[in-house]
Amino acid sequence: MFVVLLDYVAPTEEIDRALPDHREWLTKHYEQGRFLASGPRDPRVGGVLITRSMDRAELDAILAADPFSVRGLARYEVIGFSPTMTAPELADEAVRP
Repeated sequence: MFVVLLDYVAPTEEIDRALPDHREWLTKHYEQGRFLASGPRDPRVGGVLITRSMDRAELDAILAADPFSVRGLARYEVIGFSPTMTAPELADEAVRP
């Protein structure tokens, strides 16, 4: 499982112009079951994305196709972790000892 922190590296106006394409990209990956949650940070300096477990190379390829990445509007910090406890809705994501 991964938490991805996005930091905007472009003015808000450029982010806003790319936002419809970014949301379409998000929707595609939600529909494919890869993403669990996402949204803007507060204050709006970037975003947060929580993914299901997957291979890191797969995640890197997915992020490289994000319109924010393609247009050079954001940088990404990827934090991998192995959840040992979850809310019941995420029980399938927990790592069993």
